[in-house]
Amino acid sequence: MTQNARSGDNSTERRLQAERLVGQEALQEAQALRFNVFSREFKARLNGAEHGLDRDDYDPHCQHIGVRDLTSGRLVATTRLLDHQAARTLGRFYSEEEFSLHGLGHLHGPILELGRTCVDPAYRNGGTIAVLWSELAEVLNEGQYSYLMGCASIPMQDGGVQAHAIMQRLRERYLCTEHLRAEPKTPLPNLALPGNVIAEMPPLLKAYMRLGAKICGEPCWDEAFQVADVFILLKRDDLCPRYARHFKAAV
Repeated sequence: MTQNARSGDNSTERRLQAERLVGQEALQEAQALRFNVFSREFKARLNGAEHGLDRDDYDPHCQHIGVRDLTSGRLVATTRLLDHQAARTLGRFYSEEEFSLHGLGHLHGPILELGRTCVDPAYRNGGTIAVLWSELAEVLNEGQYSYLMGCASIPMQDGGVQAHAIMQRLRERYLCTEHLRAEPKTPLPNLALPGNVIAEMPPLLKAYMRLGAKICGEPCWDEAFQVADVFILLKRDDLCPRYARHFKAAV
């Protein structure tokens, strides 16, 4: 898919194209983008850092998709997708490293897990995410997946103030344990917050909520990435109608 997307900080239009990242060279592009975002923004401790890459044992088992700026040729967004069959081969989903997922075995229908989602800071606008979502929709439709799940991150460099403030909002509007309950293996440290603390939700977490995703419990403290990870679950039948055009065959 090719789409003209207007930058969020000026009037320049960029030609963005979603693509499947196939082969070792394309995978390394995704790993380099992940390294740049995660190491600079979160000061994350990453495998492959000596090569300027973020890589792990899950990558070879995942399908990788991305968004490319056709003018510069640069990869500007990426996410990876692990389906239930690949997870069975590995013995787990990635999320199970951080959460005990109570009820996972009772979900009806194929499951797709997304992770390591990141967007170049200069491209964090609705246009880029829409292009990425459209390619994700194609994968979701092709596999007829019933559930989309994964983790969304909140920075913890401020000691957890932002994470605790955001969780107060998420519990009120987006908490649902009807289908699955995610129990964090490393809960966030307790923190007393004044009632007037306001924190902006990270763009990707906000995008997941707009799609119709729910959180399934309290966040996990990922010390290596210095973030609070919130487990999200999107049931295909609950996809928000406003965004269903990106997932035409999924609803």
